Amino acid sequence: MNLIYNFSMRLFYVIVSLFKNSSPKIKLFVEGRKNVFNELQNFKNNNKQETAWFHVASLGEFEQAKPVISQLKKAKPEILVVTSFFSPSGYENAKKKANENIDLIIYLPIDTKKNAKDFIEILSPSMAFFVKYDLWANYILEAKRKKVALYLFSASMREDQVYFQPFGGFFRRILKSFDYIFTQNEKSIDLLHQIGMQNCTLTGDTRFDRVSKISESPKEFSDVKEFVGDAKTIVIGSAWKEDMDMLIPFINQSEGYRFIIAPHEISDSIIDEWASSIEKKSVKYSNLNQDKDAVVLFIDNVGMLSSLYQFSYIAYVGGAFGKGLHNILEPLAFGIPVVFGKVRKPKRFPEAKISIEYGASCSVVNYEELKTIFEELENPALYSQACAAAVKLVKENQGSSKKIIAQVLGTK
Repeated sequence: MNLIYNFSMRLFYVIVSLFKNSSPKIKLFVEGRKNVFNELQNFKNNNKQETAWFHVASLGEFEQAKPVISQLKKAKPEILVVTSFFSPSGYENAKKKANENIDLIIYLPIDTKKNAKDFIEILSPSMAFFVKYDLWANYILEAKRKKVALYLFSASMREDQVYFQPFGGFFRRILKSFDYIFTQNEKSIDLLHQIGMQNCTLTGDTRFDRVSKISESPKEFSDVKEFVGDAKTIVIGSAWKEDMDMLIPFINQSEGYRFIIAPHEISDSIIDEWASSIEKKSVKYSNLNQDKDAVVLFIDNVGMLSSLYQFSYIAYVGGAFGKGLHNILEPLAFGIPVVFGKVRKPKRFPEAKISIEYGASCSVVNYEELKTIFEELENPALYSQACAAAVKLVKENQGSSKKIIAQVLGTK
């Protein structure tokens, strides 16, 4: 399996290199990795302190990492933090912003034995953290060989994962290389125990810590505040076509609401297509100051959504009908009810089930169900109950980042 894995990594790099000009994202994936080792060497030449390495797949996992990084820096202010990304969308967005507590952001080179050896040797971290998944065999095994302390947090294990299959010995070896695994739920603990792993504990989802911090001090948008005014506003976050096919009829027949729509993919053509199907007047955020009469606002930039939920009476979060449900914890942290589509793979999104059980959210499969839910939430008693459930859910699940770093640093 080791030989097959390493061959597949080399083959993958050859293929993406050959097709790098086929899409901007693939080109960024290839070109962005060309100078990583020089970046690392320059960084280490100028910084001799102890280093912690965090690896994330993309932006979602980066948000999960931030509160843990914050707790680590709080406990050890002198430590350097290097964060690597696999996804171009994650890396490129993260690089555009100031990232508190992070000293270097880089791409993770393709997982070959040589890349892993060079990366670990240059960076020389004292500890390495992987978030949720995206576990790269050569990097993890090389870090283990170099006696780097290895941690996996916000892990959510499932029976269908390769680690728990009869043929998964190679991948179980990767998982067992971790010094400690911090899980989101008890089911993950049970699965890890079944393969003989005892160095694990339930700490929860670190996103609760992150979204709580955002809700306590959201970004201010005076222009959006003016747009919303006193109207009840539904914020539609990370919307896909499948979501909008159901939402547009509701928008067209609704009365008294304002709508803020943040598409998953920022594209003028997509926004224009949706706007043409909406019978109410709409405006893009980039043109908001030029049009004061619109009741539908399209967000045509990245980075606003997590703070836009402060204006929301109800939130709808997209993605469930497609590749996967987006972050429902962000709106829940503002103490509002959340609606989303029926999740195709519920085991991948345990927060959906938990939030429904609390009574803070609900899922819908079609326009009729969506309309019914929104109508029910017009009842002040039911609405207040849902809001209280959202507050309770977030409050009862905070604190995982502090528990993780306490365990890591041995300061229980």
